[in-house]
Amino acid sequence: MELREFQLDIPMGRISGLRGGAARAANVLALHGWLDNAASFVPLAAHLDGIELVAPDLPGHGRSAHLPRGADYSFAGAVATVLDIADALGWERFTLLGHSMGAGIGSLVAAACPGRIERFVAIEALGALAEEADRTGARLREAVAAQRALAGKRLRVFPDIATAVRARMHANGLSEPAARLLVERGLVRVLGEGESPGGYAWSSDPRLTLPTMVRMTEPQVRDLVRAIACPTLVLHAEPAQPYLPEPLRGERAALLPVGTLRVMPGGHHLHMEQSAEVAAVIGGFLETGVPAGA
Repeated sequence: MELREFQLDIPMGRISGLRGGAARAANVLALHGWLDNAASFVPLAAHLDGIELVAPDLPGHGRSAHLPRGADYSFAGAVATVLDIADALGWERFTLLGHSMGAGIGSLVAAACPGRIERFVAIEALGALAEEADRTGARLREAVAAQRALAGKRLRVFPDIATAVRARMHANGLSEPAARLLVERGLVRVLGEGESPGGYAWSSDPRLTLPTMVRMTEPQVRDLVRAIACPTLVLHAEPAQPYLPEPLRGERAALLPVGTLRVMPGGHHLHMEQSAEVAAVIGGFLETGVPAGA
């Protein structure tokens, strides 16, 4: 499957992304991770067929519009964006494929709209990041303070694309090809000011780096997972990520009414680095709802 550029206008603004595959096949909406973009699914798409795959740049990422001033990036707020994208595509029912943050957002959409979601593939996340109840006030204070302090900060400017690629490789432990896919879609050219030379800066909204103002507690997250009624395939890499360690990630997956958990060796971006292996696990599930080997 080869992916091509597309754009949609939804209430929040212009959404850009990549799409490809067979029209009138299974509709799959692919949601990328935090500070990634639609190119996250390019390696995986090369090993998938029999579906129509649409991978948007979520608001504030890649080439899509940023949220307006005063708006807050949150999983709950992203639910409306996902549904607006599906509406603009003319999709009443569809499958969700999410990685990391995208899997967290997908969890909320699947729980909130059981009549619209046929099945759900969650890679390296399920539910949402939880917070201790007695940290609610402190988290809110920290988030507001960070928000107010952001106004005067300047974006890092890279002299060339290769330097940005190396920075992304170091930050996420990515191979050069995977990092380059994300970086080339996630940069904008900037002009120099005064004695500062021009170069390249991240296109993502700096507000995405702010702490989330309010998070659910773990009991709330578990209730959310129980509400995901569609067939769900959860794919985790081994070793586990610090934000979703064992046994927590296994316990959450076990709460799914119709769920299957697969764990395979790899890193957080295994869908990019081990795309053929991941496609072999999820390909049949995307078309039929039955994971490979079931």
